[in-house]
Amino acid sequence: MEEKKIVRNQIRQKLHSMSKSSYEKRSSLIAQNVRNLKEWEEAKLIAITISNFPEVDTRRMIENAWMDGKKVAVPKCEPKSKTMHFRKLESFEQLERVFFGLWEPILEKTELVEDTDIDLMFVPGLAFNRKGYRLGFGGGYYDRYLSKYSGKTVSLAFSDQLLDHIPVESHDLPVDKIITPNEVIVCEH
Repeated sequence: MEEKKIVRNQIRQKLHSMSKSSYEKRSSLIAQNVRNLKEWEEAKLIAITISNFPEVDTRRMIENAWMDGKKVAVPKCEPKSKTMHFRKLESFEQLERVFFGLWEPILEKTELVEDTDIDLMFVPGLAFNRKGYRLGFGGGYYDRYLSKYSGKTVSLAFSDQLLDHIPVESHDLPVDKIITPNEVIVCEH
């Protein structure tokens, strides 16, 4: 869809123009807001991606989860089938760089996590509206996974990633909350 491609490019340009200090400060504020969530407090196991700049820094949140006694699961994508599953991460040494420079769990060093064990899923995206709909990175991995996941979902976003309008398709599923540096948006859908 051409509109999605245009929006993705616009948001990428905005994010890449952010200074390192602004990125770190804003990521830190988001991490603080996450730690204040009731869903965070109640979660025993969180599912979260390993971010690359200029995505909101998730490494700090993973470290916070470990400090708070939570288990962490990260996605492992299967490009041939366009599916993914989650594996338990206990150390950043259990990661390897794969396609597109993404960090994923090393199969031999991590164990599989069942969907039903995930209490809180952090759903990545490039752009969001206040109803919780998101524009992903284009692979469709999360759309497929979320269609069978019934737990709580949140997304992390810099304010620049919030748009009044994003293209939404019938298979798109909204998240429950969006966490920004300045607010926690409870999505009405």
